Amino acid sequence: MTSYLGELFAYVGFDDADRARLRALHPALAPSFPDIAARFYDAVWAAPGAAAVLSGPEQVERLRRTLVDWMSTGLLGPHDDRFYEKRSRIGRRHVAIGLPHHYMFGAMNVIRTAYRDRIAALHPPDEAFAIARSVDKLLDVELAIMSRHYQLDSEERRIADERRHLADRLIAMQTMSAGLAHEVRNPLNAAQLQLELLERRLRRDGHESRFLEPTELAQKEMERLTLLLNDFLAFARPPDLHVQDHDVAAIVRQATEIERESAERRGAELAIAEAEPLVAEVDGPKLQQVVANLVRNAIEAVSAGGHVSVALVPGAERFVIRVGDDGPGIPESIRGRIYEPFFSTKESGTGLGMSIVHSLVALHGGTIDLDTGPHGTRFAVAIPRRH
Repeated sequence: MTSYLGELFAYVGFDDADRARLRALHPALAPSFPDIAARFYDAVWAAPGAAAVLSGPEQVERLRRTLVDWMSTGLLGPHDDRFYEKRSRIGRRHVAIGLPHHYMFGAMNVIRTAYRDRIAALHPPDEAFAIARSVDKLLDVELAIMSRHYQLDSEERRIADERRHLADRLIAMQTMSAGLAHEVRNPLNAAQLQLELLERRLRRDGHESRFLEPTELAQKEMERLTLLLNDFLAFARPPDLHVQDHDVAAIVRQATEIERESAERRGAELAIAEAEPLVAEVDGPKLQQVVANLVRNAIEAVSAGGHVSVALVPGAERFVIRVGDDGPGIPESIRGRIYEPFFSTKESGTGLGMSIVHSLVALHGGTIDLDTGPHGTRFAVAIPRRH
């Protein structure tokens, strides 16, 4: 029995005496199951919001048969992992067909009332009260299981929708960035070439250094613009993956060590957990870029004396790279925007670093989870071991 189911039974006080009462009740209630199921779906049809998710009489007939089986197995048991799984599927199914959450509670009351009416007609008051209490415990557990998985599946769908919307926005921004980068690159290259020619002529004609200083400054600005343009292109046209077997532990370690000097300059402690070799099909340079970006951001998030941690968590199907810091956390007002292109809280930032990270992780078929608060931020990147 799952720990969650065991906790539910313990919480409502569902014991062997309750199970015995329900098993004894089954022969008396079983002939009424078809009628109860009919009353149940009459109530569903009467609610426009619930009826709207049903496709027609054929689906309702299938659901009636399923409901009869559900009532039967609820009373007979056994109340084990199979019982839990069947109930959890009902909650997930309600999400799949789009049935609003509150209809589960109303529908369960139809079942509860029908059971109580039948029990009151078959048993004297004292005995009926004890049996009805056992039924209430069972139905409360059933409702808790369905509600739990309704919430879990709804949350998963919400997250999936958010990721899909983010991917759509990124594609639109990538298209715009590609066009912008193309338009800028040609005149930038031409200007840089003319600037180099001017600098050569000045040096050849023996002009004083004060005449060369403006050209050197302009050259540095051109180089900075070129680097910025390269970031645009990396975001706008993420290249195809070139996956092969790599030791992910070595990639994570190398990417982290590259940022160690930056951590030392900031006075922060950078720690990487020891990890055994872990072979996976990945694009090594791109995965290294992902880790380096996350580690760099974590270092920039802490003050002197802060801590940044990096760890690789192995798994049979996926591995997880965790990067955490003990900085002030990401303000709630901007958490939803950290993957947006060109959004940055840094004065000199391009706002493309996390967008590129998100793009590269998505290319690997992976996901990024964020946990942030006043005591720090933790990113967890999960990537399949086989592409």
